[in-house]
Amino acid sequence: MRSEDIKSRKWTERDRQTLRRIAVRQGAADDSRINFKEIPRLTDEQLASMVRLRDARPRKVAVSVRLDAQVLEWLRSKGDGHLTRINDILTNLMEAEQRTPPGQ
Repeated sequence: MRSEDIKSRKWTERDRQTLRRIAVRQGAADDSRINFKEIPRLTDEQLASMVRLRDARPRKVAVSVRLDAQVLEWLRSKGDGHLTRINDILTNLMEAEQRTPPGQ
């Protein structure tokens, strides 16, 4: 099926009602009909490689930072987005610290 097929499709009233019901469930974050038993568990490797998703519209402030040359080289070796990666690393550290009770 192509996007043109979807755009030119003639929707019946039953189709529209079904789509509305699905949209309402999705809007309400109703996951009660999902059968999680069919979804395989994540492996340790998959869990270890997970990263935090960034907010859609983050509020960022421009700053100047001095880094050790080897740190910058390592960040750049990971591919494009090394500045975003710095922010993600610091955000993850901040969130981990906020989850830790004081004095521990």
